[in-house]
Amino acid sequence: MSNLPPLAADRNCFYILTEDCAYGNKYFQAGNLCFCSERSYLRNFSEDGPPACFLKVIMLDDSSTVTINLGILQPVRQEAAGFLLAIGSHSERLHFFLERQSLEGALRAVPGQNVMVEVEREFFPGVVRYIGSIYKPSLAVLTPVFFGVELQGEGENRGRSDGSYHGTEYFKCRRNCGIFLPFSKIQFIPTSGNDYGKQKLGKQDTEEVVPVKVGDAVSFFVDDIPTKGIAMAVYREGSKWFVKVCPEEEGTTDIFREIPMESVVKESLQSFFPMFNSDVGFGKPNQTKGEISESSEEGEGGNSPLEVNSMVQITLDKGNQVSGIIRWLGYLPQIKEKMAGVELDEDKGVTAGEWLGRSYFHCAPKRGLFVRLNSCQPDVRFQSFPSSELSLGDFRGQEVLPEGAESFPPLRNEAAVRVLQGRMKGIQGHCNSCYMDAALFSLFSCTSVLDSMLFMPFPLCDRNVQGILRDEIVNPLRRSGFVRASSVMHLREQLTDKGQCSSFTNAEKDPEEFLNLIMQQILGIEPLLKLQSGGQEQGCYCYQIFMDKQEDLVVPDVQQLVERSFLSSDLKLVEIPSCFIIQMPRFGKEYKMFSKIIPSLELDITDLLLDSPRECCLCGDVATLECSECFKDKVFAATGLKQFCSSCSKQVHSHRRRKAHKPRKLHIPEEFQSWSTRGCQQVPREKLELFAVLCIETSHYVSFVKYGPGNEHWMFFDSMADRHGGENGFNIPTVTLCPEIAKYLDLPLAVLALEQPRDMDGVAKRLFCDAYMYLYQSRKMALYK
Repeated sequence: MSNLPPLAADRNCFYILTEDCAYGNKYFQAGNLCFCSERSYLRNFSEDGPPACFLKVIMLDDSSTVTINLGILQPVRQEAAGFLLAIGSHSERLHFFLERQSLEGALRAVPGQNVMVEVEREFFPGVVRYIGSIYKPSLAVLTPVFFGVELQGEGENRGRSDGSYHGTEYFKCRRNCGIFLPFSKIQFIPTSGNDYGKQKLGKQDTEEVVPVKVGDAVSFFVDDIPTKGIAMAVYREGSKWFVKVCPEEEGTTDIFREIPMESVVKESLQSFFPMFNSDVGFGKPNQTKGEISESSEEGEGGNSPLEVNSMVQITLDKGNQVSGIIRWLGYLPQIKEKMAGVELDEDKGVTAGEWLGRSYFHCAPKRGLFVRLNSCQPDVRFQSFPSSELSLGDFRGQEVLPEGAESFPPLRNEAAVRVLQGRMKGIQGHCNSCYMDAALFSLFSCTSVLDSMLFMPFPLCDRNVQGILRDEIVNPLRRSGFVRASSVMHLREQLTDKGQCSSFTNAEKDPEEFLNLIMQQILGIEPLLKLQSGGQEQGCYCYQIFMDKQEDLVVPDVQQLVERSFLSSDLKLVEIPSCFIIQMPRFGKEYKMFSKIIPSLELDITDLLLDSPRECCLCGDVATLECSECFKDKVFAATGLKQFCSSCSKQVHSHRRRKAHKPRKLHIPEEFQSWSTRGCQQVPREKLELFAVLCIETSHYVSFVKYGPGNEHWMFFDSMADRHGGENGFNIPTVTLCPEIAKYLDLPLAVLALEQPRDMDGVAKRLFCDAYMYLYQSRKMALYK
């Protein structure tokens, strides 16, 4: 692979990862952006040395320095990197980098240019009014570049601002007619006057032409017997093309034959189609929009009313049953009955939502299926639970909150126990949703620290996602203590659409991937954490602890891990966070750096704050110097950064083992200096309180939530604790109280370290041994954010 040399004017060279990459205990998805300095680049590719195979770069996501194989790096111009950085999804970012056409359109775009803008899955006309950053000035190497667009015509009043973002005006327009978004949500109309439709056709004309396409009627030979069928898929392996054919005699979509392209003969679809007696529907490539209709009417055959987004089950001809979600309803040519386009839960379909080159809906490959609507039955797993069919008496009386303006506060103390405890309580899991179930239950059941996500009209906020989160999940959880799986699936569908990632409805994910997507890309809220390292400020939503294996830490607590991670990365908090989400040091779902971690019920962040008054760790006076080398000295306490007043620092560093230390001068706020001269020298401590812990074991997430002030006030939530029925049954979420945790939290650290996990009572072992993410809050700061 050849690397493009950096431009002379560039101080940094930017790259994008084209494949996933693991480095130590870190994992970077394809689509991550990184950079190196021009000097490092030139030094790495010096003509004097052998050709370099690796390049040391800095990742833009977390500012970590890693060494990466050049084979998976593609150079990116700095201007293009800014546009790509505005796309929150790594996979979507890589897609638009490789696709090139949209990115080139963004690079050529100018204010005043007409565009088509995607808002809530529809496209509306608009005019570009601003191109640039919408974040406050910082020392970041690269800032995302967004488009500020004034919506026009049918798009009026579908925006989210008047041209301002977070109080800063970038352009002027009428209220709710402005919107800021990345180039991936924009279709750029050529300035020459050609309409978008012609541009799109031009793109299709460039695709490779093959003699047989999906949906074509074809003939082939099986044991010298001529056979007819329908082409369900056309693909290439190496240089050879193959056709996946559903034979006429099989009459179903779960039997296929894979045949080389040269052995298949295309036939006339009009003469062949009446012979194909199957529930699978076929369209015509020249079908107009008028022929594609969507409806929420009752299905034929007396079925319950089914509409787009209904969850259904389908029985194929061989008796195999599949389940999925209706993504499209309408009529197809030559088929009288209404058809449904279904996204299946498993790879048992035949398409990605397209037919004969036309897209009716979007889903992952092999997840789409077109069937007659009367072949769909409502998925019984998401229906009401009649007491006559179930012996579980406590399933009765579950309420679904109707849409409305009423909102409910978080549950605490006795109210939390009364509403949340029991079987069929919490959030019902379905199809790998545990990561989202556990995160949502932790964030909203017993605390309001992030309730701003539910109500604040963020400029980039997607109202539909915010409404689903508030009205279908959080309010029902706080009112009745139960959320159906269909409500979470509704949210997952929106995330799939907004994040341009088809796997959010079915694949295993991690909580931080969900939280970053909904907070940053969809709701556009301010980063929960503002960090500074080496004079550069950066924001993030979840903090991942990075640290080398340290022999002196056998059974650490969260306080120790956070302090050591901040020290090793030279990090400081710019301000007190209202919510501090901390990921424990581990690699994926398998590797744990520590077999046991002690929860710190309070996290003291006083010494982690930038330019905050500090206390001498020896005499308690106001500290003026900080020493990172003393932090590792076993003479001092195991926790707490080591800072000293002038006299104590002089005494400490007079010892021969510490003479080489280089204490760093601390900045003392002027206000505190004048305050301390009046004799009030006690430094105020800033502490965050633990409110939830997410744990993982064998790829399954659960959560512990603190619902009251005492050490015994913990509840344990599992969205898939039990199951009713077999493959076609449903999961039973359960919330149980776990006061036994207090017994272990009250033990001295040395005694707790000797406790064997297998001997721990109840679910305590999971809290201490399987912790994945700790969630802390500042009730004081939550009032202002």
